[in-house]
Amino acid sequence: MTAEPTAEPLDRPVRRHDPDRRQRIVEAAIGVIAEHGVAGTTHRLVAAAADVPLGSMTYHFTGLDDLLAQALTVHAERMAVKYQAHFAHVRTTEDLVEAVTDLVHGHAGADERDWAVSYELYLAALRDPALRTVTETWMRRSRGVLEQFVDAATARGVDGLIEGLVMHEVLSTGPVSRTETHEIIARAVRPTTEGAAQ
Repeated sequence: MTAEPTAEPLDRPVRRHDPDRRQRIVEAAIGVIAEHGVAGTTHRLVAAAADVPLGSMTYHFTGLDDLLAQALTVHAERMAVKYQAHFAHVRTTEDLVEAVTDLVHGHAGADERDWAVSYELYLAALRDPALRTVTETWMRRSRGVLEQFVDAATARGVDGLIEGLVMHEVLSTGPVSRTETHEIIARAVRPTTEGAAQ
Protein backbone atom coordinates (compact mmCIF):
# COMPACT_ATOMS: atom_id res chain seq x y z
CA MET A 1 0.00 0.00 0.00
CA THR A 2 1.41 3.36 -1.00
CA ALA A 3 1.99 5.71 1.89
CA GLU A 4 0.20 9.03 1.83
CA PRO A 5 2.57 11.96 1.24
CA THR A 6 3.32 13.85 4.41
CA ALA A 7 1.70 17.28 4.43
CA GLU A 8 3.97 20.33 4.73
CA PRO A 9 3.70 21.98 8.16
CA LEU A 10 1.49 25.04 7.87
CA ASP A 11 3.90 27.15 9.93
CA ARG A 12 6.90 26.38 7.73
CA PRO A 13 8.52 29.70 6.76
CA VAL A 14 8.12 30.62 3.12
CA ARG A 15 11.28 31.75 1.40
CA ARG A 16 10.46 35.19 0.05
CA HIS A 17 11.66 36.16 -3.40
CA ASP A 18 13.43 39.41 -2.65
CA PRO A 19 15.71 40.47 -5.52
CA ASP A 20 15.99 44.04 -4.22
CA ARG A 21 17.10 43.07 -0.74
CA ARG A 22 20.71 44.13 -1.17
CA GLN A 23 19.76 47.60 -2.42
CA ARG A 24 17.20 47.94 0.35
CA ILE A 25 19.89 47.21 2.91
CA VAL A 26 22.11 49.91 1.39
CA GLU A 27 19.23 52.40 1.48
CA ALA A 28 18.49 51.49 5.07
CA ALA A 29 22.14 51.95 5.99
CA ILE A 30 22.10 55.49 4.60
CA GLY A 31 19.08 56.26 6.78
CA VAL A 32 20.71 54.74 9.86
CA ILE A 33 23.89 56.75 9.23
CA ALA A 34 21.79 59.91 9.00
CA GLU A 35 20.11 59.16 12.32
CA HIS A 36 22.87 57.51 14.35
CA GLY A 37 26.10 58.47 12.59
CA VAL A 38 28.72 56.08 11.27
CA ALA A 39 29.92 55.28 14.79
CA GLY A 40 26.41 54.32 15.89
CA THR A 41 25.55 52.22 12.84
CA THR A 42 25.30 48.48 13.50
CA HIS A 43 24.24 45.42 11.54
CA ARG A 44 21.25 45.03 13.84
CA LEU A 45 20.00 48.60 13.31
CA VAL A 46 20.35 48.36 9.54
CA ALA A 47 18.67 44.96 9.38
CA ALA A 48 15.73 46.28 11.40
CA ALA A 49 15.44 49.38 9.21
CA ALA A 50 15.57 47.26 6.03
CA ASP A 51 13.17 44.67 7.48
CA VAL A 52 15.50 41.79 6.67
CA PRO A 53 16.93 38.94 8.76
CA LEU A 54 20.19 39.76 10.49
CA GLY A 55 21.88 37.00 8.51
CA SER A 56 21.27 38.93 5.30
CA MET A 57 23.92 41.41 6.36
CA THR A 58 26.77 38.93 6.20
CA TYR A 59 25.32 37.24 3.13
CA HIS A 60 25.37 40.40 1.02
CA PHE A 61 28.37 42.22 2.57
CA THR A 62 31.75 41.09 3.82
CA GLY A 63 31.34 43.12 6.98
CA LEU A 64 30.09 46.38 8.43
CA ASP A 65 32.94 48.33 6.81
CA ASP A 66 31.93 46.99 3.40
CA LEU A 67 28.30 47.98 3.97
CA LEU A 68 29.25 51.46 5.18
CA ALA A 69 31.57 52.01 2.21
CA GLN A 70 28.88 50.98 -0.27
CA ALA A 71 26.20 53.08 1.41
CA LEU A 72 28.43 56.15 1.49
CA THR A 73 29.43 55.60 -2.14
CA VAL A 74 25.77 55.51 -3.20
CA HIS A 75 25.10 58.67 -1.20
CA ALA A 76 28.09 60.51 -2.70
CA GLU A 77 27.02 59.52 -6.22
CA ARG A 78 23.52 60.88 -5.64
CA MET A 79 24.83 64.13 -4.23
CA ALA A 80 27.17 64.51 -7.21
CA VAL A 81 24.29 64.01 -9.65
CA LYS A 82 22.16 66.60 -7.82
CA TYR A 83 25.12 68.98 -7.78
CA GLN A 84 25.70 68.68 -11.51
CA ALA A 85 22.00 69.08 -12.34
CA HIS A 86 21.82 72.22 -10.21
CA PHE A 87 24.24 74.02 -12.55
CA ALA A 88 22.61 72.93 -15.80
CA HIS A 89 21.04 76.36 -16.41
CA VAL A 90 24.21 78.39 -15.72
CA ARG A 91 25.36 80.49 -18.67
CA THR A 92 26.87 83.65 -17.15
CA THR A 93 28.95 84.61 -14.14
CA GLU A 94 25.85 86.03 -12.45
CA ASP A 95 24.02 82.74 -13.12
CA LEU A 96 26.89 80.96 -11.39
CA VAL A 97 26.78 83.26 -8.36
CA GLU A 98 23.02 82.75 -8.05
CA ALA A 99 23.33 78.97 -8.46
CA VAL A 100 26.03 78.67 -5.80
CA THR A 101 24.07 80.93 -3.44
CA ASP A 102 20.98 78.78 -3.94
CA LEU A 103 23.06 75.66 -3.34
CA VAL A 104 24.38 76.99 -0.04
CA HIS A 105 20.90 77.93 1.14
CA GLY A 106 19.45 74.53 0.39
CA HIS A 107 17.74 74.89 -2.96
CA ALA A 108 19.62 72.14 -4.77
CA GLY A 109 17.47 69.22 -3.69
CA ALA A 110 19.63 68.33 -0.69
CA ASP A 111 18.23 68.52 2.83
CA GLU A 112 19.74 68.38 6.31
CA ARG A 113 19.60 64.58 6.25
CA ASP A 114 21.69 64.53 3.07
CA TRP A 115 24.26 66.87 4.56
CA ALA A 116 24.34 64.89 7.81
CA VAL A 117 25.33 61.78 5.86
CA SER A 118 27.84 63.81 3.85
CA TYR A 119 29.60 65.10 6.96
CA GLU A 120 29.56 61.61 8.43
CA LEU A 121 31.35 60.49 5.27
CA TYR A 122 34.00 63.20 5.68
CA LEU A 123 34.57 62.26 9.31
CA ALA A 124 34.76 58.56 8.48
CA ALA A 125 37.23 59.26 5.66
CA LEU A 126 39.51 61.06 8.10
CA ARG A 127 39.75 57.85 10.11
CA ASP A 128 39.57 55.35 7.26
CA PRO A 129 41.85 56.10 4.29
CA ALA A 130 39.94 53.56 2.19
CA LEU A 131 36.97 55.95 2.14
CA ARG A 132 39.05 58.82 0.83
CA THR A 133 38.66 57.50 -2.69
CA VAL A 134 34.93 58.14 -2.27
CA THR A 135 35.40 61.71 -1.05
CA GLU A 136 38.12 62.46 -3.60
CA THR A 137 35.97 61.23 -6.48
CA TRP A 138 33.08 63.36 -5.25
CA MET A 139 35.23 66.50 -4.86
CA ARG A 140 36.84 65.97 -8.26
CA ARG A 141 33.42 65.76 -9.89
CA SER A 142 32.27 68.91 -8.06
CA ARG A 143 35.31 70.82 -9.26
CA GLY A 144 34.77 69.50 -12.77
CA VAL A 145 31.29 71.02 -12.81
CA LEU A 146 32.60 74.40 -11.66
CA GLU A 147 35.47 74.29 -14.17
CA GLN A 148 32.88 74.65 -16.92
CA PHE A 149 32.51 78.27 -15.79
CA VAL A 150 35.77 79.29 -14.05
CA ASP A 151 39.44 78.32 -14.09
CA ALA A 152 40.67 75.31 -12.09
CA ALA A 153 42.09 77.32 -9.18
CA THR A 154 38.89 79.32 -8.77
CA ALA A 155 36.84 76.13 -9.02
CA ARG A 156 38.80 74.58 -6.16
CA GLY A 157 38.32 77.71 -4.06
CA VAL A 158 34.57 77.94 -4.77
CA ASP A 159 34.13 74.23 -4.06
CA GLY A 160 35.78 74.73 -0.68
CA LEU A 161 33.63 77.79 -0.03
CA ILE A 162 30.47 75.84 -0.81
CA GLU A 163 31.41 73.11 1.66
CA GLY A 164 32.25 75.59 4.40
CA LEU A 165 29.28 77.87 3.84
CA VAL A 166 26.85 74.96 3.74
CA MET A 167 28.26 73.70 7.03
CA HIS A 168 27.82 77.17 8.56
CA GLU A 169 24.26 77.39 7.23
CA VAL A 170 23.28 73.92 8.42
CA LEU A 171 24.80 74.37 11.89
CA SER A 172 23.71 77.95 12.48
CA THR A 173 21.13 78.52 15.21
CA GLY A 174 19.91 81.68 13.47
CA PRO A 175 19.18 82.79 9.91
CA VAL A 176 22.11 83.13 7.54
CA SER A 177 22.02 86.14 5.24
CA ARG A 178 21.51 85.17 1.62
CA THR A 179 22.73 88.62 0.60
CA GLU A 180 26.00 88.05 2.44
CA THR A 181 26.44 84.61 0.87
CA HIS A 182 25.79 86.09 -2.57
CA GLU A 183 28.48 88.72 -2.02
CA ILE A 184 31.02 86.17 -0.77
CA ILE A 185 30.51 84.01 -3.86
CA ALA A 186 30.55 87.03 -6.20
CA ARG A 187 33.93 88.07 -4.81
CA ALA A 188 35.27 84.53 -5.23
CA VAL A 189 34.35 84.25 -8.92
CA ARG A 190 35.09 87.87 -9.88
CA PRO A 191 37.61 87.93 -12.75
CA THR A 192 41.16 88.53 -11.50
CA THR A 193 41.65 91.34 -14.03
CA GLU A 194 38.77 93.24 -12.43
CA GLY A 195 40.29 92.77 -8.99
CA ALA A 196 43.71 93.96 -10.21
CA ALA A 197 42.21 97.12 -11.71
CA GLN A 198 40.64 98.23 -8.43
